[in-house]
Amino acid sequence: MKVLVTGGAGFIGSNFVHRTLETRPDAEVTVLDLLTYAGSQTSLDGVHDRIRFVEGDVADASLVDRLVGEADVVVHFAAESHNDNSLDDPSPFVQTNLVGTFALLEAVRRHGVRYHHISTDEVYGDLELDDPKKFTEDTPYNPSSPYSASKAGSDLLVRAWVRSFGIRATISNCSNNYGPRQHVEKFIPRQITNVIDGVRPKLYGAGLNVRDWIHVDDHNEAVWTIVDKGVSGETYLIGADGEVNNLDVVRLILELMGEDPDGFDQVTDRAGHDLRYAIEAGRLRQELGWTPRYDSFRDGLAATIEWYRANEAWWRPQKEATEAKYARTQQVLSR
Repeated sequence: MKVLVTGGAGFIGSNFVHRTLETRPDAEVTVLDLLTYAGSQTSLDGVHDRIRFVEGDVADASLVDRLVGEADVVVHFAAESHNDNSLDDPSPFVQTNLVGTFALLEAVRRHGVRYHHISTDEVYGDLELDDPKKFTEDTPYNPSSPYSASKAGSDLLVRAWVRSFGIRATISNCSNNYGPRQHVEKFIPRQITNVIDGVRPKLYGAGLNVRDWIHVDDHNEAVWTIVDKGVSGETYLIGADGEVNNLDVVRLILELMGEDPDGFDQVTDRAGHDLRYAIEAGRLRQELGWTPRYDSFRDGLAATIEWYRANEAWWRPQKEATEAKYARTQQVLSR
């Protein structure tokens, strides 16, 4: 199978490439990545000689058409995905998440290639903290940031291309990922690397916002399950029943790293901060037979902490610029 992975030098995409080569040694993998701040060829260390890497923009229609025409399946991870950044400048999110998806869909339509679209649970908005419901495939879209709005738009493009042009496509909306190779701007790796550096973790507001956490390897195994067994035109939600509020995540990180669980600082909350995400992944489990390997968030988090401790050379170059950016953001939020 010839697999085109967009965004394959980013967090989830690079882990998908590593996992694919481990479990499907006959796969021929091409990675398309623009290598923005969130993507790095170091995330593909150890597999460079087993893949073809193309540096380029997913919104470059001619490049995308050529690469899609050489593939059997496209797995589309490439996205601008950070809420704080989307509040600062929404334009890259529209370009990558909407225009880039459009370019891929048109190429897939021309060449008849199987397509899988990676999306997020954030397209559904948020839930109240005491709401017993979870997101399902039938939950109406209600995005609350330029990031989630652009991802919602890209999902709708895929659905329209399936209905209008008959392309072979599936969509997955996943809960929050954690694990190796995640940029230190993100919540969990930022706290881990702060503790490694002897810096107190930073917590937005009271930290009561709830996220449904899933280890990146479990997400990627689910993606392959959908590619292999999923019904074209259908959406599948990916989650591991890992609901934890941000306060408890920070405290667990501190505990696992041998620190005082209350050794963190609270900072001004960000605008439009969603309260709670929760995924009902029963359809994926019952219809396609997928189950997560990490059924304990604590175990997955402990493994993630050890990866960051062992791979400082990977994250250290990102750290100073990330913390400087956050310092500027907090100055604005505190005014």
